[in-house]
Amino acid sequence: MKPLALAALAAASLSLTGCGENLGAGQQLNVVSGHVVMGATPDRPAVGYFRVEGGPRDVELVAVTADLAQRVEMHESVRENGMMVMKPLERAAVPANGELVFKQGGKHLMIWGINGAAVRAGKLPMAFVFTNNNNERILFDMVIKPAEGGAGGEAAMDHDAMGHGPMDKGGADAAAK
Repeated sequence: MKPLALAALAAASLSLTGCGENLGAGQQLNVVSGHVVMGATPDRPAVGYFRVEGGPRDVELVAVTADLAQRVEMHESVRENGMMVMKPLERAAVPANGELVFKQGGKHLMIWGINGAAVRAGKLPMAFVFTNNNNERILFDMVIKPAEGGAGGEAAMDHDAMGHGPMDKGGADAAAK
């Protein structure tokens, strides 16, 4: 009896393994890379860049949050009338089996007031909120990099000097201006 039971158990586990393979790695929505570049001075926001691989259906990224930051906003740099301007993004499309990239000179995160403990740890835990499965959240630790100097560095983009359009700059930022 025991050999028969073991054979049945082995067959069942093999069939379950086969089911898992049908789901397929790479066919699921996932944040696959990302980092944060600190602002050149403590009063400047940090900038976040990342890459999301799409799953089997089109979805949208509707928010990125961080408990260890005062504020996180999604923005996009675009050229209008010969000038680079920054506009807030309400959502960003993640095509099925495609990718969404937030990178320098395009879509990016602006992050204000990162907690010193996160900076010392070298990572900022973030939650990416999507429009699927009741606003699925994917947690991802973004590596924190120091501000880069020089005119060509990532931190060289002066977000305060850019045209922001109809952005709400309320709170402490508005009071400081």
